[in-house]
Amino acid sequence: MRNRSSAITLAAVMTLGVTTAPPAKADDHHGGGPDGVHLVPRPFYLVDGMDDGSLKRKLSECKDGPFHRTDFSIGHRGAALQFPEHSKEAYEAGARMGAGIVECDTTFTRDGELVCRHSECDLHTTTDIVATELNARCTVPWSGPNSNPKCCTSDLTLAEFKSLRAKMDASVPAAPTAEGYLGGTPSWRTDLYTGRGTTMSLRESIALNERNGVKHTPELKEGDPVRIQQVFGGQAQYAQKMIDVLREAEVDPRDVFLQSFNRADVLYWIQHAPEFGRQAVYLDSVDPTANPPIPRLTLDELRQLRQEGVRIFAPPMPALLDVDAHDRVVPSQYALDIQSAGLKIITWTFERADLRGGASQAGFYYYFDPQGRAIKKDSDMYKALDVLARQVKILGIFSDWPATVTYYANCMDLK
Repeated sequence: MRNRSSAITLAAVMTLGVTTAPPAKADDHHGGGPDGVHLVPRPFYLVDGMDDGSLKRKLSECKDGPFHRTDFSIGHRGAALQFPEHSKEAYEAGARMGAGIVECDTTFTRDGELVCRHSECDLHTTTDIVATELNARCTVPWSGPNSNPKCCTSDLTLAEFKSLRAKMDASVPAAPTAEGYLGGTPSWRTDLYTGRGTTMSLRESIALNERNGVKHTPELKEGDPVRIQQVFGGQAQYAQKMIDVLREAEVDPRDVFLQSFNRADVLYWIQHAPEFGRQAVYLDSVDPTANPPIPRLTLDELRQLRQEGVRIFAPPMPALLDVDAHDRVVPSQYALDIQSAGLKIITWTFERADLRGGASQAGFYYYFDPQGRAIKKDSDMYKALDVLARQVKILGIFSDWPATVTYYANCMDLK
């Protein structure tokens, strides 16, 4: 996020609305915008593929732009649909596609530095580590076909981590070579942009976001409790480290949305760093498809969160939606309960499923429509987004391809 304290009030930030854009210029069409936003073809492709109706007509009217940055559009791991997640290149792409907020999932190195990775121990599938000399440093090195490597950021120093190249999150476990193990990217993603995959520390991601004029949503990831104790002295100190980095960077707290699935982290920030804690996001792990299922919070539990100072709650997108008897996407009862408890809502994650075969084949993110009655094809994702925006009244949504959300937010003039 940018230091825009003179221009944006806390109330304005908390609405996560569309930023004000200057008048359009002659070249501000077909995906371009006055603040350097370029939406590229995908949202136009999706709109063209929608069934005729009022939503398609409305979205079609916006094709000439101009398009500008909006906090409703949150870059999930940057722009992970096509760029290596949590790389400089992914973050740059997310900002160019109009994301007003860009995420750095945050874990730690052996020497106590915070770095951008989705997990402490995902380096074997998200970087080239197994094909480098650092493979020997892994908790479980790659040693051949089906050897099940486990490579952690906490195995390395910051300098060692920075020597790695980020790649698309994938692997081929049975591959006979380390280079072969690094493949496996699904067909609906791409390796086209993996020639460069610059790994990032939290400090570097903050500096990049500041240069790009976007806000920050670092998520404190779970980690091995023993290693957290060894490196930081405990979970609270780990949570404090994120605050320390933000303060050292002199980031405006109004430009920061801390996140964690760990309730203790969120409450720590609320109590010990209130300037950042007032916008801390409590991520909801509800998942009826898990074994055993992870239940949703009760209305009383949601109200208790609000009493404890939590303002923003973030369930996964499918928990907020349902399909009614007329095959229409509608808010779920859970969404209504969250609203009733007085919590603001951010949700995740758009463009993180292969919707070419509709919701019935799309997995977790579309479990609300298991038979594909409402979401029959990729263009139908805009039906879900429209309900989330207009009826669930989310503040924003994480997306692996922010342009898709930016297009909708600009078209609907979300404030």
